[in-house]
Amino acid sequence: MKFTAIMRRGLLLAIAAATLFATVASADTTTLRIGHFPNITHVQALVAHNMSRTGKGWFEQRLGPDVKVEWYLYNAGPSAMEAVFAKSIDLTYVGPNPAINAYFRSGGQEGLIVAGSVNGGSALVVQGDANLKTPADFRGKKIATPQFGNTQDVATRAWLKSGGLNITQTGGDAQVVPTANPDQLLLFSQKQIDAVWTVEPWVSRLEREAGGKVLIDDHDAITTVLVARADVLANQRALVAKVVAAHRELTDWIKAHPAEAQRMAREELEAETHAKFAAELIASAWQRIVLTSDVSLDALKQLIASAQSVGFLRNAPDLTRLVENP
Repeated sequence: MKFTAIMRRGLLLAIAAATLFATVASADTTTLRIGHFPNITHVQALVAHNMSRTGKGWFEQRLGPDVKVEWYLYNAGPSAMEAVFAKSIDLTYVGPNPAINAYFRSGGQEGLIVAGSVNGGSALVVQGDANLKTPADFRGKKIATPQFGNTQDVATRAWLKSGGLNITQTGGDAQVVPTANPDQLLLFSQKQIDAVWTVEPWVSRLEREAGGKVLIDDHDAITTVLVARADVLANQRALVAKVVAAHRELTDWIKAHPAEAQRMAREELEAETHAKFAAELIASAWQRIVLTSDVSLDALKQLIASAQSVGFLRNAPDLTRLVENP
């Protein structure tokens, strides 16, 4: 009986020690929450998310065992930046315009860009049988964009206004209709909208599945950047620096292994959207994107000018912190 009591006590002490160790280990673990969209223009995130899903995490291997990576999906930039303001994510792949808008809204305190990601991969697609060529031709037409205030939404409004059209938030000479990417394809196929300004792989899907034709291939545009939340950057700068370094390394790896990266991106898109994507479609979309880990402040200033021209940005904070190098 005495021996049994000793064994029981030893077992209880072992369980208590294991519980204490787990609590300490949990307290020492940093959870890094990263946002992205199910688009080819977020290819680094697609590939990294796919690696995390299959237990071969790219960021996990480079950030160390004390960092846990969690992935969060958004349809477009404004939603992702609201999550940044709500402190529900720490970093996000996002279009430059929502990041810039967040920077202006916060007086230069939020929406800090720490790396480039993808240029190009966005386009204005019109109905195949439509005679639409200039902004003036869109008078009375409906153009869909992924979300109000996202990068393509701002580009659409600025382009229409540059052709002399009066564009308001809710109407004007042409109607800009914020619509989720999957819904764009359906509405375009049913000819309920005249055009779509969106990103890959939806551009290629509109071409291949709905008979659309590309009017503007926005191949020089900054389409995706990597943004860090301000307090995360301030309090965990070394960790953010590791993330940026891993992102740069991943960008180079994707460039060197396009076939494998395309497969991973396709698998991840299918897992996230519960839809099938042909390998040929991904290959087509791939031709429109330019991978980069750099971002130009001068190019961002051009986007700011476009956003101001359509009434999205009204104040003018100091831009010195917009692009941060951790």
